[in-house]
Amino acid sequence: MSVLRVGPQYATVFASIHANAFALKEAWSVGAFQVQLEMHGVIGLLEPRGGLALIRVTADEAELLTIAVTRSARRQGLGRALLTEAMRIASGLGAAAMFLEVGFRNAAARALYAEMGFVQVGNRRGYYANGEDALVLRAPLSGALAPVATS
Repeated sequence: MSVLRVGPQYATVFASIHANAFALKEAWSVGAFQVQLEMHGVIGLLEPRGGLALIRVTADEAELLTIAVTRSARRQGLGRALLTEAMRIASGLGAAAMFLEVGFRNAAARALYAEMGFVQVGNRRGYYANGEDALVLRAPLSGALAPVATS
């Protein structure tokens, strides 16, 4: 799998993948991706067959802002590849832990996160537009993954 690190010029591609992966009211717009990808500390990852991840690294913490795989590309390991690369990059940039929110009913994502070492540390009631709760998950990164070379 080839996970690419990309910038704001991929906002349209990200919005398209996100719209395919999520309900329209939950999908992020091109403008939302543009703003995020231009922010300091935010890193965009693209799997060209139909996946994306967006992370923010600040000091010793990282947050998975969103991860999405198109419906036709699911169950092929893209989500795992994107999350693995996101965790590797965050660790290499000095983050000791990664946080994320996931919908309580999203069993597939929750299973992947559990396999990758995430545990529940909180709950956000009514977090999503549909009223669903979000579970706040955390995984340690320190020493778990190879550091990223910086230039």
